[in-house]
Amino acid sequence: MEASYQQFADADDSEDTPQGSGIMIHFVPESGKAARWNHIEDLDSFFSKVYQYHQKHGFIVMAVHEFFGLFQFVFVVIFSAYLFYCVDYEILFKNKSPPNKTNEKVSLSDALLGCHECVETFDTKIWCIMIIAAIFWLLRAVKVFYHLFQYYDVKAFYNVALKINDGDLDNVTWHEVQKRVREVQLEQQMCIHKKDLTQLDIYHRILRFKNYLVAMVNKNLLPVKLNIPLMGETVYLTHGLKYNIEFLLFWGPWSPFENNWHLKEEYKKVNRRHDLAQMLSKMITYVAIANLLLCPLILLWQILYSFFSYAEIIKREPGVLGARCWSLYGKIYLRHFNELDHELNARLNRAYRPGSKYMNSFTDPLMTVIARNLLFVGGSIAAVLIFLTVYDEDVLNVEYVFTIISVMIAVLAVLRNLIPDENMVWCPEVLLTQVLSQVHYIPDSWRGKAHTSKVRQEFAQLFQFKAIYLLSELLSPIVTPLILLFYIKPKALDIVDFYRNFTVEVVGVGDVCSFAQMDVRRHGNPMWQSAQPVPEPNPPAQPNQYTQAEDGKTELSLLHFTMMNPDWQPPVEARDFMAGIRSRIVQPTNAATRQHDIFNSYAVGMSGVSPRPGMAGASQMAAPPFLDSENDDITPSMIRTGLTRAEGPLPFGLGLTNQQQPFMDYSLGASVFGADSVLPEGVSITHDMNNSTLYLHDLHHRHVRRRGPQQREMNVWQRHTTQPSSVVSSTVAGAGAGAVAGTSSGSERTPLLLTAPNTYYNPS
Repeated sequence: MEASYQQFADADDSEDTPQGSGIMIHFVPESGKAARWNHIEDLDSFFSKVYQYHQKHGFIVMAVHEFFGLFQFVFVVIFSAYLFYCVDYEILFKNKSPPNKTNEKVSLSDALLGCHECVETFDTKIWCIMIIAAIFWLLRAVKVFYHLFQYYDVKAFYNVALKINDGDLDNVTWHEVQKRVREVQLEQQMCIHKKDLTQLDIYHRILRFKNYLVAMVNKNLLPVKLNIPLMGETVYLTHGLKYNIEFLLFWGPWSPFENNWHLKEEYKKVNRRHDLAQMLSKMITYVAIANLLLCPLILLWQILYSFFSYAEIIKREPGVLGARCWSLYGKIYLRHFNELDHELNARLNRAYRPGSKYMNSFTDPLMTVIARNLLFVGGSIAAVLIFLTVYDEDVLNVEYVFTIISVMIAVLAVLRNLIPDENMVWCPEVLLTQVLSQVHYIPDSWRGKAHTSKVRQEFAQLFQFKAIYLLSELLSPIVTPLILLFYIKPKALDIVDFYRNFTVEVVGVGDVCSFAQMDVRRHGNPMWQSAQPVPEPNPPAQPNQYTQAEDGKTELSLLHFTMMNPDWQPPVEARDFMAGIRSRIVQPTNAATRQHDIFNSYAVGMSGVSPRPGMAGASQMAAPPFLDSENDDITPSMIRTGLTRAEGPLPFGLGLTNQQQPFMDYSLGASVFGADSVLPEGVSITHDMNNSTLYLHDLHHRHVRRRGPQQREMNVWQRHTTQPSSVVSSTVAGAGAGAVAGTSSGSERTPLLLTAPNTYYNPS
């Protein structure tokens, strides 16, 4: 179930195309080639492929990538079988002499069997594996050719309708592509249910299932947390497990969705919840059993593919396993609602350097002493062996000498990473503040405790070692069926209730997750909003803990989406929320000083100390979040040579009204680049989002602090004990996307409220 996904997981993690549904285009007898895109039935698949076509640089690049993927699978299977059955290792290791040769030097051809001899050595087991692999390859080949036909139609859409050639893709931002798509909609009515498609409508169609997944993670419904001996509570989520979850919940033949854009009607009825939960539990059991039966083959594939992928890299750079990467759970937890892949990756890439510095600021004195002494001993042995091989190359012919040298070099590289740089001094609170300014989400309990090992261990679940990532993926075929049976299956009723309570129908879009509407009235949290709300004729409804998004997800997602799409027309509540933040972030005078103060005040609030000249981390405190902490310059990750992965619109902010204009500060750009210049492309939007994030976190902390210790604890754990008498109706107003219609659960008790940590309350 997971091998096909894992094969390309490391190379490309942006496979958001809705599965099991192609692009169904209705041709109409009108003049002109562009009229062929009138009324596209499956706009989810179409817009997803339009986005992927832009991000993957056009048809030729995508076709070559797909064909090499097919070739790579064949190569791994055939090459592995050849190594196991067609190499005489006794001759290769000189344990016996080759036939018809006695005194001559053994060549590589002597240890390799011919094709006929090789096939004769195949047993029943290898033939079964080869047949299964051939069937899988044929199915994937059919899928590849089917996708290529679809992408060829997308190519025509770009060339004819959008008037963008493949050679110009790298010079056009996604914002410009999206703008032209909306213009084509006005001319041809790709969607017949609405005349004008908003930016939010397009994002909803591309990220429909991703938004559901982000919401489930945000409400602690997914993924699972395991208590592992000696490791404590650990979040476990791999590409294989994620693939199975998406198969069960989104695009599989028995998933709750009737098609890509419509939830099955029975999932909207409260009287069917138990029957649907039993049906979903049964399907989870079947998928878990299928994973269990295929576990040996999938595990073998994982081992072989990982070996061929990383063996050369590890040999060349042994320290690569000591590098860090954002975990799959971290990418989902840190993702905003309605955030495309290139936008998420840009944020996480900017947070990589401060995140690495933060993790490296923790040292283990005992491990440092051990590493220094082992490095001394190992370095001495390696130096002597290398000196002997330089003096006489025949030393390499001695058994295991070359192996010892290779292993010692790898071990020494790992030991060097365990020894901290004596000349580097970092302030953990400031570094974590820099990380927060980019990733936008950290638990409020981390504030003021960045120097503790507990916070470091929790952050390591988001920012893990590459070695741990590889080990988790290797163990995934074994662990995935167990998690499906013992952790996902018991939550079947909660998942059914989640779909019913948090699904809304948007005109021209279909059924979407209500959290993705970014409605600050329904899913917002007053503690993440202004202390002095804008007066309204009708006061907003106060959301309860059940309907609130955790960690300020609604507010920060709305803020991010508005900055990524500055010409989007948000609803009244969203405009008021943005206006309130704008009035507090940027003052009419000396805006640059104010933005420096935002960063400093948050860092000081976390550490409880004020920066002084000469103090460790003082230079970092004085720098705004988007500036490099070492040389006070723009970080390289923010300056991009191409525009296919640029975050926001370019040029940014031109032609917008004062109400639409996000809070930008060009005075700071002038102080860095000169009086007559502005911030480089993409930097202004990053700068403003970073300051706004820190401001909202500081505002939330001040709200919590005012409540006092008892009220503060109640705010953190009230979802474990509170059980409201009813669940809020699922009918909400579409944010800039028309009216919506949902379902009501009446007097039903809240199913997702926690009665104990990490356990869900199931109503009888």
